[in-house]
Amino acid sequence: MVHGKILLRQSRKRRIRAVIRGTASRPRLSVYRSLYGLTAQVIDDGVGRTIVAATSKEAKAKHTVEGAKKVGVLLAKKAKQTGVRTIVFDRNAYTFHGKVKALAEGAREGGLEF
Repeated sequence: MVHGKILLRQSRKRRIRAVIRGTASRPRLSVYRSLYGLTAQVIDDGVGRTIVAATSKEAKAKHTVEGAKKVGVLLAKKAKQTGVRTIVFDRNAYTFHGKVKALAEGAREGGLEF
């Protein structure tokens, strides 16, 4: 049984993804928050392939705002090594606040443009 809160989040996600698309020249940075950590991926939607990914576990960061910033910096470092400089940010139905905002700021500090 799917609860109302989950349905609302899924509809927000569909609404956002109807507008945001990642290309080879400007891939999409997708954010996922769970109860235990944070995951971010840089995705080329043209071929449906993840270019780079970073998790809070990999960044040895706690599930906090500071940890989210570390994940953003790590992701930016990895993306720059693969030649990605500009991205499209996909907040994935989460509000642009707290950990999601900190991840975006960390990615910007790491050198990604969006």
